[in-house]
Amino acid sequence: MNKDQVKGTVEKMKGKVNEALGKATNNPARELKGDLQQAGGQARKDAGDVKEAAKDIAKKSR
Repeated sequence: MNKDQVKGTVEKMKGKVNEALGKATNNPARELKGDLQQAGGQARKDAGDVKEAAKDIAKKSR
């Protein structure tokens, strides 16, 4: 697991917390912030997944 995968997962978790707090407190702005954090976190995790896959392919081709 690389740093992008870890940071992306953490960002997704923070987004879920913000979304839940926004729903619980009836705060649409915080809920939206949570949704955006989740999307950004998923994008970063996906980028990390691609890097990891490329690294694995490089190792296998040696």
